[in-house]
Amino acid sequence: MKYLFGPVNSRRLGISQGVDLVPPKICNYNCIYCEVGATTTLTCERKEYIPTRELIAEIDQLLTDSKLIEHLDIFTITGSGEPTLHCDLGKIIRYIKEKTNKPVAVLTNGSLLYLPEVQQDLAAADIIIPSLDAAREESYRRINRAASCAPLTELIAGLIEFRRSFRGKFWLEILIAKNINDAPEDITALVQAVEKIQPDKVQLNTVVRPPLENFATPLTQLELEAIAGQFTVPVEILVDFTTRNKEKHRSVSENDILEMLKRRPCTAIDVSEALNMAPESAEALLNQMTDKGHITLKSHHGKEYYQTNR
Repeated sequence: MKYLFGPVNSRRLGISQGVDLVPPKICNYNCIYCEVGATTTLTCERKEYIPTRELIAEIDQLLTDSKLIEHLDIFTITGSGEPTLHCDLGKIIRYIKEKTNKPVAVLTNGSLLYLPEVQQDLAAADIIIPSLDAAREESYRRINRAASCAPLTELIAGLIEFRRSFRGKFWLEILIAKNINDAPEDITALVQAVEKIQPDKVQLNTVVRPPLENFATPLTQLELEAIAGQFTVPVEILVDFTTRNKEKHRSVSENDILEMLKRRPCTAIDVSEALNMAPESAEALLNQMTDKGHITLKSHHGKEYYQTNR
């Protein structure tokens, strides 16, 4: 399928059916840590970036597989760019909710939450996971490299306003990169902003997979724990996939892996966990794809990551 990917074993959301609303790489950020690559279209314009009719047809096709649907935990709306840029986001969320009994999560950079139309679109979702990597202008520009149409003041105001009205789960993700947004004044500003936003929890992350920029480097576990201790709301540290019990191993094609790697570089263990494969099968298939030149292997901080040939 063109716009649906997975299901994958998500470390945060369980067995997740991915829904990709924006092609690579259309976004209003050009984050230094992005796993998808450099933003080619930097914009805040909301429009129909992929044909909504075609996406709904793919959803209808997916729904004919009752066994697959039965084992899904959730539909996760994301994008190779920023999903709230798609003008039919609300229509797509409502369609999934009408046709299934599965919850819907949306992963977003949160930058357009100040817009009433975006708030209305997201109101139908069950879980919203926006990002806030910096609460100081200098650090915000350094890590997210946002378009001028995505000012930090409106980002934080939008998060505060939407949180007050949203009735679902609201988890705020914060990614910290070494010597970029980890200064004491940065953490203090983030703590103060989070106090105003009051998410259900903070999901604290750092640079794990190969980033867009080589100077985007990770914090240590101890450094993340020290930062986590400064928040008054619950904090979950996200670092790697957690081990999940497998009912049985899936039969996975090269295309399944390619669709996953298009969206982020992965280790063999990531692929095994996400696609519910036996570890030895995942490694063998990845090696075959590498030998054929379909994917490449890149070493990053002591781990080997597979990625598509961009």
